Amino acid sequence: MVPPSSTPPPNPQQIQQFLSSVLSQRGPSALPYSEDTKWLIRQQLVSLISNYPSLEPKTATFTHNDGRSVNLLQADGTIPMPFQGVTYNIPIIIWLMESYPRYAPAVYVNPTRDMIIKRPHPHVSPSGLVSIPYLHNWIYPSSNLVDLVLHLSSAFSRDPPLYSQRRPNPNPSPSPSPSPNPSINSSMTSTYGQHPPPPGPRVAATAAAAGYPPSPYGRVQHPQHSQARPTSTDDAAEVYKRNAMNKLVEMVHGDIIGMRKAREVEMEGMFSAQAVLRRREEEINKGLKEMQDEKEGLEQQLQVVLMNADVLDSWIRDNEGKIKNLGKKNNNVDVDEAIHCVDVLSKQVLDSTAADLAIEDVVYSLDKAVQDGVVPFDQYLRNVRLLSREQFFHRATASKVKEAQMQAQVANMAARISHFVS
Repeated sequence: MVPPSSTPPPNPQQIQQFLSSVLSQRGPSALPYSEDTKWLIRQQLVSLISNYPSLEPKTATFTHNDGRSVNLLQADGTIPMPFQGVTYNIPIIIWLMESYPRYAPAVYVNPTRDMIIKRPHPHVSPSGLVSIPYLHNWIYPSSNLVDLVLHLSSAFSRDPPLYSQRRPNPNPSPSPSPSPNPSINSSMTSTYGQHPPPPGPRVAATAAAAGYPPSPYGRVQHPQHSQARPTSTDDAAEVYKRNAMNKLVEMVHGDIIGMRKAREVEMEGMFSAQAVLRRREEEINKGLKEMQDEKEGLEQQLQVVLMNADVLDSWIRDNEGKIKNLGKKNNNVDVDEAIHCVDVLSKQVLDSTAADLAIEDVVYSLDKAVQDGVVPFDQYLRNVRLLSREQFFHRATASKVKEAQMQAQVANMAARISHFVS
């Protein structure tokens, strides 16, 4: 179909760099492929170009039937097609759609100006869209572009999709010497750039008289007077072979559909199990976070307990010697001398608490005296009123002093925590 290109094959490293660049783009210019499939797309295109250097990866604008335009990857070039012992190049374009590779690509035959699509063709529509069983039975992720080209080459070799248009002879006057038929010879091009031996003038005239269109594939055996006509036995064998192949293809197609449905059911089950596992993972993560928070709280409480124990130990060490000295000096220990306040606030709390408790004892004694008739009732009321007022002032003083001590203790604890952390 197409003469072999004289340009050197593309550099694989440059192709890999090109694919890595276009697939890693972000923003409005990014290609519309999902991130989890871009690596597979790159690998399949690299493998395709390695096996078929006549194909070249490109980016181009594809217009859908609804008018939408999108920038997509494509493999543009030719694929080999063996036909009657000679290999020809078929120009095609493989479009990688937005849903690729989960769904099959779109393949188009790309005829040149001097080519026409064969009508009717079992696998190629008049617009050039290719439809073969491999595209219909596309299975992700096992299906790939290399196998697709193999199936395309096999399908085209059985029934070529393109013909060359008959070109007018610029010199209609016949030549006295035998020469090849230009209308047939101009369309015969092999992969190796060699033209098959053209038929003589009589063969060309016979072919034209028989009404056969010029074929671009070369070495087409037109019926001649000297050739024997095929027998009915050969025709029956050929028909039987074709029917057997069609039956085999249908059976394989049915098996593939059954396997695909079974795999889909299996994948649905796996997706359900995956959802359950994800829900359990969320629950485990939530429980783990709660346990970590509880651990942090217990560690903070442990730090507070350790600091309090440190304070008590230091106090015991400081006051243990005082108690022993008091015991040696005098067996009768004075309570007022046994305990010394460390600061003014502690002394105020001690005095206020002692006075409060002493007034409580006096009130209790007055109650007993009134019950026994020792103290008159009016004198009892006056004394209780005076003592209650004094007790209120002592309690208010103790409460304010305790608040000041609590603030000082909090500041001291914060200083100790920073010391332990450092």
